[in-house]
Amino acid sequence: MKRFALERLTDWKNKENRKPLIINGARQVGKTWLMQEFGKKYFKETLYINFERNTRIQQLFETDLDPERLLLGLEVELGHKIDPKNTLIIFDEIQTTPQAITSLKYFYEELPQYHIIAAGSLLGVALHSGVSFPVGKIDELNLYPLNFMEFLDALGEKQLAKLIDDNNHDLLPVFKNKLIDYVKQYMFVGGMPEVVATFAKNKDFAQVRELQNQILHGYAKDFSKHIPANLLPKVESVFNAVPVQLAKENKKFIYKQVTEKGRAKDFEGAISWLKDCGLIYQIYRLKKPYLPIKGYIEQNIFKLFLLDVGLLSAMSRLDRRVLIEGDALFTEFKGAITEQYVMQELTSIKNSEIAYWSNEGGTAEVDFVLQCESFIIPIEVKSGTNLKAKSLKIYIEKYLPKYAVRTSQADYKQTDNLYDIPLYMIENLKTFCKQ
Repeated sequence: MKRFALERLTDWKNKENRKPLIINGARQVGKTWLMQEFGKKYFKETLYINFERNTRIQQLFETDLDPERLLLGLEVELGHKIDPKNTLIIFDEIQTTPQAITSLKYFYEELPQYHIIAAGSLLGVALHSGVSFPVGKIDELNLYPLNFMEFLDALGEKQLAKLIDDNNHDLLPVFKNKLIDYVKQYMFVGGMPEVVATFAKNKDFAQVRELQNQILHGYAKDFSKHIPANLLPKVESVFNAVPVQLAKENKKFIYKQVTEKGRAKDFEGAISWLKDCGLIYQIYRLKKPYLPIKGYIEQNIFKLFLLDVGLLSAMSRLDRRVLIEGDALFTEFKGAITEQYVMQELTSIKNSEIAYWSNEGGTAEVDFVLQCESFIIPIEVKSGTNLKAKSLKIYIEKYLPKYAVRTSQADYKQTDNLYDIPLYMIENLKTFCKQ
């Protein structure tokens, strides 16, 4: 299975001022596989340490964080001396040993020649629980479920993926129906690595749904295991409310639709917990689409999305028969599946920020705005065949963006600064961000 994150890891390996790297991501998005695959491909040897299982190494980090002493202990664990140029050291589930997180600072300051990668599914939760984080002493990489391009690659459609990556607008319309079918499959299957690998092998949608439900059950077990008793019902309520709230015409998250008397202060902790462990995305409304967008967001108005479109389909109990019912999948639940898909594709664009915009009267709303380094792109998502975009037109007339994007099943087209980009190409907005 190809993960584009491997390219970022090779960039990290070759950096002149390389720091220990932390990979952030939800459970089961493939962090362990990625680290071990990176070790196999680019190093002669890999030392893999799982802090959750290895009590000896836990004890090693609990008393003294002198990096020379720690290195000696790691060499004892490996069985011979570590070659800094040819050995990858992996610290997995590092959040279970907070001192190990702190130790990354000292490895960077005193032993920077060693290649160290760390990850932990609940790392964000641990950090917000008071664990000391080595700010400025580490590099970070966010890992998400497979995006659509990685999905195509996993299914053996490398040449089709290359047409998209090359922006080949001559040949892509020829394969439009095939690509739309694959988008439908991706919306049902999603990008969780185990699910994609199983689907690529046997094309069994029933087994896909079974695996997705197992993953959701695993998350529920994580909730009961790691969340304080007073916060647990709120976390469960928010997580289960996401599909329901996305299925509304107005997808703004409303606390009173979680519980009758729900207020922000009741659920802020639950939302933070779910964000910290990577299970939801939270995107805020912009007052004005100015740079940087973080300076213009409204903290009390936002939408929540799940980490994976396939898990959203599973939680929504989407029937697999919708895959053969024309455009039904794109319009199902007020276009929630399509919006989740686009949101997921946008997260894979490096060095970008995501929000959404609506005017003061609430009469116009643009589904997403994407901040690249020096400009903002408004993005209207059209789940049906009607391509009229009144809200996007209002935005364009008011703010005169450099680029504006409408994404749907329609073919690629450019009209002045308005770009119609097919849903299967939306991740290629990364080419706009490099301009």
